[in-house]
Amino acid sequence: MTGTTGRHPTGLADVVGDVDLPTRLLVFGVARHDGTIPAADLFAVAEACGRSPEQVRSCLRRLLKEGLFVRDGVGQRAVYRPTDAGLRALAAFGGRALLAHARDTADAPWDGRWHLVAFAVPEARRPARDALREHLGRSGGAAVHNGLYVSPHPWEKDVLAVADDLGVAEHVTTAVADELAVGGESDPRRLAERLWRLDELAARYRAFLDRWSGVLDRLGEMERAGEPLPDSAFLPGALAMGVEYRACVDADPLLPRELLPQPWPGRAARELLVRSRRLALRLREAGGRPALFATYHDLVDALPGSGTAPGEGADGRQTRGGDT
Repeated sequence: MTGTTGRHPTGLADVVGDVDLPTRLLVFGVARHDGTIPAADLFAVAEACGRSPEQVRSCLRRLLKEGLFVRDGVGQRAVYRPTDAGLRALAAFGGRALLAHARDTADAPWDGRWHLVAFAVPEARRPARDALREHLGRSGGAAVHNGLYVSPHPWEKDVLAVADDLGVAEHVTTAVADELAVGGESDPRRLAERLWRLDELAARYRAFLDRWSGVLDRLGEMERAGEPLPDSAFLPGALAMGVEYRACVDADPLLPRELLPQPWPGRAARELLVRSRRLALRLREAGGRPALFATYHDLVDALPGSGTAPGEGADGRQTRGGDT
């Protein structure tokens, strides 16, 4: 993985240039709504992002070998179609980011209940035990003790399905509690801060905001000046910003707002991402050419209340009248 360099009208070449941009993320980002990836679209986007044809072909070979895609046709006319496993991988690729937006806009308050999963998988089944533990962590669970995880969300159905697939369901116990005390601490917000290290996560989101907040200002200047945004800036910028945001949201347990410090920088980061992308798409010089993360953008647009509240900036601060 290498950084993308070049001249960017946004004036943020240094921001984009030192971000590692995984080719696999680029490939997944070009997927259409049905999961298909036309080779012509992919190579056009890859060129604008500074990826060589061989880097892209190497990534595609790995995806074929892993059984995630099958290929129809050859060369620029080829179309890569997802298998069932590929569709699951694509869903996981964008699903967590979409879930973060959905939870931001959810109206229902947290019901105050803790959902516990305990497991005692024999050492002989260690790979399955490790896979279950990894799944619990990816799902936003926190380890209370070895073999005991907790989440504020109802995750029993998903956890038991995964345990069944791994062949260890008989070693898993679930429970729901109205109260939880860990080391004598029972206050829900202080418990969340302790179990999920929210101060570290907040610092990661603030670093994202500090790094990328200038993009919105520069795009606003371009819009007022009537400047178009070429793909040599749009595509690498969208990829680099998406990579850094994804690193944050993958580490985020997506807790209910009742358990989070306020204002929570994760929400501000999502607002910045959405507003920057919408503005960049309006300015995009290439109009109808293939874009990165189009499916994600459409899904976010479909969420009720996904935009920033009137009078509020992407960083959560109040804006002056007429600011965007």
